[in-house]
Amino acid sequence: HEAFAGQILSNIVAMGSQSFADDHFGGKKVGDIDISKMNTKGGSLAVGHPFGATGSRLVTTASRRLQDEGERFALIAACADGGLGHACILERYDN
Repeated sequence: HEAFAGQILSNIVAMGSQSFADDHFGGKKVGDIDISKMNTKGGSLAVGHPFGATGSRLVTTASRRLQDEGERFALIAACADGGLGHACILERYDN
């Protein structure tokens, strides 16, 4: 998981770089990311990493945090062996 953290940090720097955008995306910069909002309670290892249930564990944890913290959106992402990965955005609706 440490290797993936390096990839994430590299991508965050690239997304906020105008020169990277100029070189690779025709000048359209993705934008800066507020790193203080990322993994504030840890990732899949921190919340428990049951074999075959990481995705449901991350979704459950994010859903509970949306309710507890009154936030509107959560972004969940995970990678898997062989270059696979998934991501989803959760939205909390007021009851």
